[in-house]
Amino acid sequence: MWPDLIQKAKDGGLDPRKILFCDPDLYDLVKFIKLAQLHGLYVHLRIGPYICAEWNFERFPVWLKYVPGIAFRTDNRPFMAEMEKFTQKIVYMMKAERLFQTQGEWEIGEPGKSYTQWAAKMAVALNTCVPWVMCKQEDSPNPIIDTCNGFCYENFTPNKNYKAKMWTEIWTGWYTEFGGAVPTRPAQDLAFSVARFIQNGGSFANYYMYHGGTNFGRTAGGPFIATSYDYDAPLDEYGLPREPKYSHLKYLHRAIKLAESALVATDAAVSKLRNNQEAHVYQSISGCAAFLANYDTKYSVRVMFWNKQYNLPPWSISILPDCKTEVFNTARIGQSPPTKMTPVASLSWQAYMEEIATANDDNSITLVGLREQISQTRDATDYLWYTTNITIGPNEQFLRTGQYPILTVDSAGHALLVFINGQLSGSAYGTLEFPKLEFKQGVKLRAGINKLALLSVSVGLPNVGVHFETWNAGVLGPVTLKGVNSGTWDMLRWQWTYKTGMKGDDMSLHTVGGSSSIEWVQGSLLAQHQPLTWYKAILDAPPGNAPLALDMGSMGKGQMWINGRSIGCHWPAYTAKGTCGTCYYAGTYTENKCRTNCGQPSQRLPCSPLVVEAKWEFIGCV
Repeated sequence: MWPDLIQKAKDGGLDPRKILFCDPDLYDLVKFIKLAQLHGLYVHLRIGPYICAEWNFERFPVWLKYVPGIAFRTDNRPFMAEMEKFTQKIVYMMKAERLFQTQGEWEIGEPGKSYTQWAAKMAVALNTCVPWVMCKQEDSPNPIIDTCNGFCYENFTPNKNYKAKMWTEIWTGWYTEFGGAVPTRPAQDLAFSVARFIQNGGSFANYYMYHGGTNFGRTAGGPFIATSYDYDAPLDEYGLPREPKYSHLKYLHRAIKLAESALVATDAAVSKLRNNQEAHVYQSISGCAAFLANYDTKYSVRVMFWNKQYNLPPWSISILPDCKTEVFNTARIGQSPPTKMTPVASLSWQAYMEEIATANDDNSITLVGLREQISQTRDATDYLWYTTNITIGPNEQFLRTGQYPILTVDSAGHALLVFINGQLSGSAYGTLEFPKLEFKQGVKLRAGINKLALLSVSVGLPNVGVHFETWNAGVLGPVTLKGVNSGTWDMLRWQWTYKTGMKGDDMSLHTVGGSSSIEWVQGSLLAQHQPLTWYKAILDAPPGNAPLALDMGSMGKGQMWINGRSIGCHWPAYTAKGTCGTCYYAGTYTENKCRTNCGQPSQRLPCSPLVVEAKWEFIGCV
């Protein structure tokens, strides 16, 4: 998809384009930059290694969490040693490539001041021959350029007046979370924010995101960030132009470039036109360009500028590249036909029931007490089983009354399924804002030994927060059983058996070879609405090169694979909460302003990348 995405970005008026570096077996950084060069573009390279970007564990490898004595993104020798090695490696790879500038650490804040100074000196010493920037870092030392990130930053100024005024993240929308409504940002407001930044002397505007794409595999962070990273970007999740936003920004970029010679020659002269309207005029021997702004959120106004009248809609800026002719207004937007999703194939499903973990499973370990999930799984999987036995004597009163005892399980997150004697008793899950959860429910126990199995599920590791590397996941307690003859049993220090992952993972059921090693059921034998079920379908790859999506609307929570490659997680059963209503473009924008899909799945149609195989084998675990 890269060549097509790069060409569309260039056609839309972009010059450099941001890249978030990922694993080399999935993403070839050098190839990407060479493709950008092939299309006549430079690259603003965001090295990191911290990237945020709602990626799992901020894209740090989980083993880094367990380096002795480490603390992330602060004045800490173990972390700085690893950070320097990573940065040196990327800079070495880029020595011969076509870069516009490079970006190191950012958004550190007060606790990391000495670390910021060290990171800046280390970066400059690498001699990249292009500028270094740090965003949202007001104390960036020279010669690092401090920049801004956000929805609107018209009044931002760098910490030295000789540094360029740069906006490294113009948020075109916002991310989607499982269980949350889908954020959108009106094209008029986005164009207004960019034009306002440029009229106030901005020299660099970088969209985050111009194309967000899809969090394939287990890359989504949060926790609870959806597989879709569409971000309401000008190029949507599937790589298609989102109209009218794509074309509206394209015309904005064209208008700004028409005014370029005047913009770079001098500073603007600012004058009042009326109470809430003003003109920014760039006039020199190189030319003349003007921006006429109306900051009123309700009313259109007619203004007089250089003996000529101009009509300005609410919350808009008109661009006059010659100080006479209006070629673009941020609020006047054309109409475009919506993108249409067309069904191309239906799926015939086969199923395989996953087994509930037991103390006798291979690769299980038994310990006294409860263990943190990531310390056991090392994030190789979303799943960790906690199993133990509950022995009920024949004289327990609840056996006669039928008043089941209450099992309470407190978890650091993010989701939990509870099985008693192989049967699902219930589930609980958190949210992005409150990932911790509590399961509290009566459970049906019988006299004798009862098998309790807790399946703890992570939904992406945190990608932002103070010392997020210390945050926990999984069942840490308390775990209690209330309603037995002796009152309440505290199960925290019981003997627990741990099993990482699912048995289907051990059998590689997500691969073509592994899926052919078992018997699948289909037709009337197909399980309906059963927990822990693997589903399989085989279909012919549709002809053509149009983007494809899978309709997962009937599924619960799980993961999807095509020909052995994970294309991400799904959770359409977790419908969007919140308030959705009409959206008016004018006025200060926040991520809560223009939301859609309330009461619907946060994501239903994940992107499915085209593959070269003639047949697809689609596997889903629910």
